[in-house]
Amino acid sequence: MIANLLHDHHFWVLISMAIFAALVWKPARSGILAALDQRAERIRAELDEARTLREDAERLLAEYQRQQREAAAQAQAMIAHAREEAQRLSTQAAGDLEQSLARRQRLAEERIAQAESKALDEIRAVAVDVAIAAAREIIVAETDEARGGALLDAAIAALPQRLG
Repeated sequence: MIANLLHDHHFWVLISMAIFAALVWKPARSGILAALDQRAERIRAELDEARTLREDAERLLAEYQRQQREAAAQAQAMIAHAREEAQRLSTQAAGDLEQSLARRQRLAEERIAQAESKALDEIRAVAVDVAIAAAREIIVAETDEARGGALLDAAIAALPQRLG
């Protein structure tokens, strides 16, 4: 059986492949192992870099979340301040409007009082003019020339007393 094996060409192909593999494996082994070691080192470096990038991303995410919370708090504070300012301005505007209306009412009342005073003065002047005209007509109708001259002299004499 061994003798048959030595004459079988498949057996010799197997032996030559084994010798070839052993001869090639020896020098190629160090190259293959070096390549595998380099690849493992590169993968390890990529994993370290990925871990570092992940930590940086988590840190940045936390920073952005903190900034977002701060911005939201600032926005709330600004809204509250704006509401307070709007309330203050509304109150102030209502007070200013009330003062303005009171001032306008006072001015209108003063104008009405002035107009009433002026109207009364005009009525008095007209009444005096009418009374003088009526008195003149009555005096002219009831007095003669001599009596009129005496009344005029008496009025002229009493004038300094009335003016002084």
